[in-house]
Parts: sequence; structure tokens; C-alpha cells
Amino acid sequence: MISLNNVTKRFGDKTVIDGLNLEIPENKITVVIGGSGHGKSTIIKLILGFITPEEGEIIIDGKNLLTLDKKMKTEMLKKIGMCFQYSALFDSMSVFDNVAFALREHRKDMTKQEIEKRVTSMLNRLGLYDIEDKSPAELSGGMRKRVGVARSVMLDPKIMIFDEPESGLDPITTTAIGDLMQEMRDQFNMTCLSISHHIPNSKRIADKLAMLYQGKIIAEATPDEVDEVDNPILQQFIRGQVEGPF
Repeated sequence: MISLNNVTKRFGDKTVIDGLNLEIPENKITVVIGGSGHGKSTIIKLILGFITPEEGEIIIDGKNLLTLDKKMKTEMLKKIGMCFQYSALFDSMSVFDNVAFALREHRKDMTKQEIEKRVTSMLNRLGLYDIEDKSPAELSGGMRKRVGVARSVMLDPKIMIFDEPESGLDPITTTAIGDLMQEMRDQFNMTCLSISHHIPNSKRIADKLAMLYQGKIIAEATPDEVDEVDNPILQQFIRGQVEGPF
């Protein structure tokens, strides 16, 4: 579904992504783990087309994002839903207006009643009842995260990207967000990419774990295999050990 092939991204003299290769398989959950400053957020920005690499290819659904014209690139990126670390909701809008925003912008064929039905149905499916008129400031962190997810799936994306989905959440809400990602994979047939520091939840939900270190993927494994991978940097990171090569 998504392939990053020999991708390099520099900011000035600093190489943030260094000849990176990463396969994100279709209808699976891939979790990229790694420390702060090693390029995880840069991967998201590259896939979303916010920045352009100096070298390499970014293949999405069989097409190289870097060679598409503006119109084709826009259509390609409509296939991707993004759940930001802090939800990135519009504070001046109600929950309903936040979730309806993409439909109003990109689905001019839908009636007001159709939009209302779709928004309410998705909020209810995510366990968010009777909050349409509330502002984001009135919601808990977990509820805001779920509203962000509802907004991101309105255009029926084939791909969902999560930026630190567990950030700032209590353990119960973290589990709920993980369950939601698995539901997206299993019931909506979505391809999911998550960027995370949260090892327990990542091991619980992922089909594939990829360790990013100094701009490179240095190890890949399933959750069942990851504890046995012969890579000292990976093992130090997933075990949270202070001493080691990381």
C-alpha cells in the first residue's frame, strides 16, 4: 500500500531521514517506534506531501507521490486520513462542525441531511453520544482524540495515520484507542500507520513493528518476534533500559 524506497530528507546540513526503506502493507497496522528526534514525524510529513525528500520514492497505492501533478496529488491524499497527536480540532467550531468539515469541503453532492446522518452515525459508532453541540474545550483528552478520528474518516480513507495516538491519555483510553485502530483494520479494511513511543500498546495492536534509529529502519518484526530480534538498540528501547547503545 505504501512504500518508502531509499528516501533521504535533509534540513540544512542535518540528515533526518537517511536512505530509509519501509513497507506499510495493505489492511495491516504498522507501528514505527523510536526515540524523539530520530525522524518519526518526518516520515508522516513525507507521506502527506508536506515536505519533499532529496532522494528516493514514496509509492502510495502503486503511484509515486513525488511525480504526480497537483491535481492527482490532491486526489491521492484524499485516500489518507490523519489523526494528529493533539487532535488538531478547530476550537471555534462545535464537535459536529469539526467532523462535518471535510464533507462540506469535498462532498458538494451530499445534502445537509445526509451529512448530519453520517456525522451522527460515526460519532455514535465511536461511543460519542449527544456531544455534537459541545466545543472541543468541553471534552476530555480521550474524547477529543476520538472526535479527531471521526473527522479523519469522513471521506472514507483507505489509509489512516496516527501521530502518537497514546500521547497524554490514561491507560483505559489508550486501550480504547488501540481497539479502535484494530476495528478500523478489521471492519473498515483500512491500512494503518502509527508513530509511537508506547511499547505495550504497540505490541498489542500491531501486525508489524519497525524500529527507527537515526533516520533509518534498523529492525522489523511482528509483536511475537520482536523480543527475540538480535539488535541491541531495539532491545534497549523496547525494554526501557537506561544503559545501552541507544
